[in-house]
Amino acid sequence: MTKTTDIIIIGGGIAGISAAARLAPEARVIVLEGEPHLAYHSTGRSAATYILNYGNTPIRALNAASKAPLEGALLGQSVLSPRGMLLLIKEGDEDHLTDFLQGSDGIENLTTPEVQKIVPLVRGDLIVGGVYEPDAQDIDVDLLLQGCARLARDDGAQIVMSAPVTAITQQASTWTVRTLEGDYEAPVVINAAGAWADVIAGLAGVDTIGLQPKRRSAVMMPVPEGLDMTGWPLFGDIAEDWYAKPDGNRLLISPADADPVPPQDAWPDDMVLAEGLDRFSTMVDIPLVRPTHSWAGLRSFVPDGTPVCGFDPEAEGFFWLAGQGGYGVQTSPALSRLAADLVLGQASELQADVVAALGVERLR
Repeated sequence: MTKTTDIIIIGGGIAGISAAARLAPEARVIVLEGEPHLAYHSTGRSAATYILNYGNTPIRALNAASKAPLEGALLGQSVLSPRGMLLLIKEGDEDHLTDFLQGSDGIENLTTPEVQKIVPLVRGDLIVGGVYEPDAQDIDVDLLLQGCARLARDDGAQIVMSAPVTAITQQASTWTVRTLEGDYEAPVVINAAGAWADVIAGLAGVDTIGLQPKRRSAVMMPVPEGLDMTGWPLFGDIAEDWYAKPDGNRLLISPADADPVPPQDAWPDDMVLAEGLDRFSTMVDIPLVRPTHSWAGLRSFVPDGTPVCGFDPEAEGFFWLAGQGGYGVQTSPALSRLAADLVLGQASELQADVVAALGVERLR
């Protein structure tokens, strides 16, 4: 039996679930997730940090618009906790520094001794200084995701698990989405399928947007007993060759890889991890030990690196919410609000140039 609703959302990561939370008070919503658990892929593998000064101009506008919701305006409680971000600068990093500082706010320029006061084990002979964003904060990804799922369900949204999409057709103004759990009909389909968004478009006969998933890997490494990392920020190379973040008595270390791969259940490459750990150990005076575990997720980008949020101009009722790259969790409050406004025909609080920069038309 076919179930009929107002809006079908394909994808149960933070993009789809936050959109459901925004739309459910105003419409009947069904979320279809192919896996048996929400956020199985990118969202569930994110070491998310809220960094205002991260990404290009449209992304920084989304970062700013997401701050109040993350602080509690969305869920009634904050999902943020203090962290800070420190980026190390070497000789020859001038272009990376210029790009980072353009349009930045609340950034402190540090000398080498000031860098070492924050993270004492940084090799001072290899850097010329650093930049510090004291207001960068950790995001409790699970609290955010489950909170949005609760809001969506409380307002009547249905979230269907283990429902991979097998076919999508359109007749007149109605989309039919076929899954292993049954068929669903609605005039609006929101494609929030993460790394699989172009695959979903292909099933629907809609032109793709050039989405490229890129693998990002990480390890969790114990640190020497007695090393006190209290107050350490997320820290890394401004060229984004690696980054690290304390987690109790361990360090999360990433080679900051961005290797193009097909949509898949991502696994780390041992050589990539080894090279990243070598870059880390060159800059930080700490002995490397065997990591306790490693993992990888996918960050998906369109060619200009800006997320895509809007109706497809050539497919009535087909809405894109994709291409969030490495910014999906921290921008989800603003992107989901924009998605809801566009779907419901409401004015957005974002500037018109930002909305235009996120539109699908730029990719056609």
